[in-house]
Amino acid sequence: MNVVYVLAPDGTPLMPCSCAIARLLLKDGKAKVKRRTPFTIKLLVQPSTTSTQPLTLGVDTGSAVIGSAVADTQGQVVYLSEVQVRNDIATTMKERVKYRRNRRNRKTRYRKARWRNRKNSIKTGRFSPTMRSKIDAHLREIRFVQSILPIRHIVLETGTFDPHALKNSNVLKHKWLYQKGINYGFANIKAYVLTRDSYTCQHCAGKSKDKRLEVHHIVFRSQNGSDEEANLLTLCKTCHDGLHAGTVTLKRAGKKKGNLNHATQMNSIRLQLLKQVQAEETWGFVTKEHRQIAGLPKEHCFDAVLIATRGAMPTFQTTVILKKRCVPDGDYQQTKGRHSEQRILTGKIGGFRKFDMVRYQGQEYLIKGRMSTGYAILMDIDGNKVDLKPIPKFEKMKRVRARSSWMMCQAPMPHISSTANESGENVARKPRS
Repeated sequence: MNVVYVLAPDGTPLMPCSCAIARLLLKDGKAKVKRRTPFTIKLLVQPSTTSTQPLTLGVDTGSAVIGSAVADTQGQVVYLSEVQVRNDIATTMKERVKYRRNRRNRKTRYRKARWRNRKNSIKTGRFSPTMRSKIDAHLREIRFVQSILPIRHIVLETGTFDPHALKNSNVLKHKWLYQKGINYGFANIKAYVLTRDSYTCQHCAGKSKDKRLEVHHIVFRSQNGSDEEANLLTLCKTCHDGLHAGTVTLKRAGKKKGNLNHATQMNSIRLQLLKQVQAEETWGFVTKEHRQIAGLPKEHCFDAVLIATRGAMPTFQTTVILKKRCVPDGDYQQTKGRHSEQRILTGKIGGFRKFDMVRYQGQEYLIKGRMSTGYAILMDIDGNKVDLKPIPKFEKMKRVRARSSWMMCQAPMPHISSTANESGENVARKPRS
């Protein structure tokens, strides 16, 4: 890091200092190391003055990646981070259901049925586990920054999305489509498709003499096919059976399901953040204009920089980004083998747990998997396996940081073009004391 974060003896965050000043404070015994990543020191003696400059935290909210940055009134950036939010909770919960059902079948002891004890599902203000995780990830990042820097203002970039307009752009021209959509006047989408196709088989045009009509998904639902009319077709039962048997071929293009989950989630995340955090609000089109003027690349951290500086030309005091990735507490699978005869160890093996950060051959990695024979599989912050030969041994590793609910490492700041450097003088300067 180009800056070191400083805490007062009572834990109150102060203005960051340069690496040289931090080194002198540690050498003279006036401070101690509080946190390794990001490097933070805690003073052992009360400073003569605790006055701070007004710092602004800019947060680029997101359903997949959160960008955050801190800048002062002169546009000097002292903090950069990107947080990868969890999007695997629904999948892992389905896996948990599978393992629970398997255990219930193996063990005949009585267990209460899950669907008879769901008081939490009718609780007022309840969110799904995925939404709760994403809202908490935003709040946790804000609290983390506030714990190491004296934040005076918070600016959130939010957005409101219209899923109906994203799905059908014609509603922007014809507002009546909000109330009278494509299925207006029909019992359901099947009745609409049958009427659209004039109750006629679209393959044989009635030549099969089969009067039983069915609505077919051109792209199968098992292949993520959509339930919209663009992916539905009227076929007689003879042609429909032949198509699934492989004797009939359709020469029509279907449509896969669109994904509006992130847009829908952001509508709720925006409301919850504005309720729980005292912050100003800005919008994406404003940030985009500021980023293009500054000549910065499209990255979540740079969006956060322009949010924090409110469009002023930034000057980077730090050239390092904190990369964070939210991870689950553990795995749901407890056993392995054909008959689940082999138990999987969930505690420490050789003093190491999954997602611990370790130092091996001068580099820092995260533990992806462990072997009871004393070996480990290592990965980077994005979960990519690091191919190391020979396979690393526990005895040759040193644990740098124990696992927590997010993995954290430092990464160099993305390259900034020379044009941006010339126009905005985006160079790292010595931080002010």
